Amino acid sequence: MPFISKDWRSPGEEWVKTEEGWEKKKILECGRQGTQQENMDTTTRCGSLTNFNAEQLNFGGRWLEEEDKENLLPDNLALQTFHTKKSVADGAVQPHCHITIKCTREIAGFNGLSDAFKRLDFRSAVHDVRRFNYICKLLDLLITQKLTMLSGCAQKVLFNMLEEVAYQVSASQQNIHMLNKLLHQLRVMIDCACWGRPLGSTLLWEQHLRTINRILSIANRIQIREPGDDVFPKLQNLPEECVREVLLRLADHKDLESSGKAYSVMQRLVDEQRIWRELCRFHFTPQQISFVLQSSPQQTDWQRIYHKLRKSFGLREEYAEMIQLCRNCRCLFWKSIGHPCIADQDPEFQEKLENVDKSSLHVPIPPQAFLKFFSL
Repeated sequence: MPFISKDWRSPGEEWVKTEEGWEKKKILECGRQGTQQENMDTTTRCGSLTNFNAEQLNFGGRWLEEEDKENLLPDNLALQTFHTKKSVADGAVQPHCHITIKCTREIAGFNGLSDAFKRLDFRSAVHDVRRFNYICKLLDLLITQKLTMLSGCAQKVLFNMLEEVAYQVSASQQNIHMLNKLLHQLRVMIDCACWGRPLGSTLLWEQHLRTINRILSIANRIQIREPGDDVFPKLQNLPEECVREVLLRLADHKDLESSGKAYSVMQRLVDEQRIWRELCRFHFTPQQISFVLQSSPQQTDWQRIYHKLRKSFGLREEYAEMIQLCRNCRCLFWKSIGHPCIADQDPEFQEKLENVDKSSLHVPIPPQAFLKFFSL
């Protein structure tokens, strides 16, 4: 007897109207629940943060009061993780997303990208400094490789996340180059339209273009604010040993080259062989380094060796926090927040895991592997 799925006799999804349109009720319930509105207000109030002297700021139809602007200062952005953990401890559901890994007749192998972004609460995660680079890499891959394959809902979530990135960059005065890179790639992809226009309905892309214009207006108003005269010590006042330790912790050669343009002390330190030697050891294995050294034994310039290694093997991707996959319940989640796992709810299941290495149950998922779970 052929298997008949229950989709045809299902009553269908229950939808709820929100400020951003109609959303599935189960997606909203899986998200922030009681803290959803509070976090949404926090993440959407970040517009026009370059002008803190105005009495009120109006962006995207929202008005910001004085206490809101104080909460959006860069010093308070580090409290985002604390509030997230506190809301989880108070009973809110941790952001997580169950996915289908293996297709069966009972379970169809389809995972919705837009639903996953909402379930994992990516918009609020943008404001966490540990997850910012991970999400920007995801946006980079989606814009450059998958933009024409995304559904209308996924496109909408993508542009909303990009808008949150612009808010965060404007508030923190950091990673401006990453925002400019994403906007440049987005401009290139939209210019390469099919038959003279982007794919999708006219009304949908009119909404997308309004969002893009808001993002561009935020990016154009970003200005680096120098610290006041009462702030001490400044970077120029630090000893040379401290500045060297700062440079040793940069993982991108472009950041090193830009730092060398700041002032003469940094330029002299960037030219040191130790800086580039440690950068090679961070990105590449000893076997890879020895292979390049053997091919050019007389070349001891570590900066040239680094660029040879980069072109041959590529750079190592390092993120402060990545999405994790739970092998027990086939669930994606943020490691620092956790998720409601079946192993914590079923005593019989816990007995089976007594002799299992707990660290092997959670698998880190890089951005490229994350997109492979979805039909793009």
